[in-house]
Amino acid sequence: MKKLKDKLAYGVGAVGLDLSYGLFYSFLAKYLTDILHLNKKFLLFLTPVARIWDGINDPLMGTIVDNTNTKMGKYRPWILIGSTCNAVVLSLLFTNPGLELGGLPLYIYVAFLYVGWGMTNTMADISYWSMVPSFTSDPAERSIIATIARAFSGIGQGIISIFTPMVLPILSETVMNGEKIADARSYSLWAIICAVCLVGFSALSVANTKERHITTPKEKFTFKKMFLIAKNNDQLLVFMLFAMLSNAGWYMVSGVGVYYFDVVIGDPSKQSAFNLLGAVGSVLGLVVVPALTKITTRRRTYQISLLLAIFGFIGMSVAIKTTGSFLLMNLCYLVASIGVASMFVQQTVFLADIVDYGEVKQGFRSESITFSMKGFLQKMAYTIQTIILFAGLEISHYNENLHYENADEVKTAISFMMLVAPAILIILSLIVYTTKFKLHGKFMEEITAQISKKQEENI
Repeated sequence: MKKLKDKLAYGVGAVGLDLSYGLFYSFLAKYLTDILHLNKKFLLFLTPVARIWDGINDPLMGTIVDNTNTKMGKYRPWILIGSTCNAVVLSLLFTNPGLELGGLPLYIYVAFLYVGWGMTNTMADISYWSMVPSFTSDPAERSIIATIARAFSGIGQGIISIFTPMVLPILSETVMNGEKIADARSYSLWAIICAVCLVGFSALSVANTKERHITTPKEKFTFKKMFLIAKNNDQLLVFMLFAMLSNAGWYMVSGVGVYYFDVVIGDPSKQSAFNLLGAVGSVLGLVVVPALTKITTRRRTYQISLLLAIFGFIGMSVAIKTTGSFLLMNLCYLVASIGVASMFVQQTVFLADIVDYGEVKQGFRSESITFSMKGFLQKMAYTIQTIILFAGLEISHYNENLHYENADEVKTAISFMMLVAPAILIILSLIVYTTKFKLHGKFMEEITAQISKKQEENI
């Protein structure tokens, strides 16, 4: 995958995936509580149950992809199938077909589609990101591919985070205090628009991407062996832990933000400006990785990325509490976003390294099963975020009908979840990474050399 146009063609697919991903993770909670008026205790129960199923479904999907062999290749068929199914589920999830609010049929409808979104997202997401190690065994080349894909991923996230707070009132038919506010119709139309784009970008990527260096498992994978792959790769388990903690920290800001600007700030439109600086930070973060890796190690680069995120989130809290400056808070968020974007790029590369490590340690290669852990850990990170969010809303007695007129204890709880919890989670992630992750330096060089030698022998 030497040509830039090939890398760009691959990256385009991430835009659509993150439109669905961003809408689900950042705005679904607000839709379920404020539009469908679902009980927050039910939502506290639904999220962990869905993750238990994902623990089975995600590795299983990885196994299916690993054993796929078609004329289109190993990954591209599933990207198309998964994105199409995910688009349908996304549209239905944000659309109430006329069921009574608070009624049992609505709860069943939401639960079914909530689990369905995770399953269909897994089809596309695992297949898409599993292609990274199949393009090349060169770590530097992988880093470039992952960086470009993450850049397009950031575009998708940026579209959702910046434009959703502006688009929802435009598409709405509901007026409150002389201003249009988000309603059921606006959420539904916006979800359908994002779903169409999801399929379009995925199809464009598949049509212009060629799979290379595809390896077919020599052994037939069983359900038991599927879990042994995850269990016996110690570095995969370490990665799962530190990545889950750091991702949960990021999700706290994106998920709680819609409540924070509505309830605490009292102006939902300000979230667009806040997210705009976050998007700028995400773009700048993509420059951090290649710049830092020229002057220091990958290990140090990742640690610096986490420190930038930590200092940025701490700065947000200090800025708003000591000066009340919304501008200063936004600038601190810019710093945090630079660190987070750099962090995500390197996590993708880590997974490619873990695939190589697993092959050397276990004697066989399993890209898709390993990369299925990425999707699962992101869902687990989201679960941590939603448990904290819904528990905080329930304990503080949040009332979706009051908006910025909620009681002080509600505003305090939301502020803590938005400004303090993210830094705590990423600090824990940094500790785990620094003390437990060993795929760096000479040890990783030896792994790469063994993989390269093996590929040369098979030519």
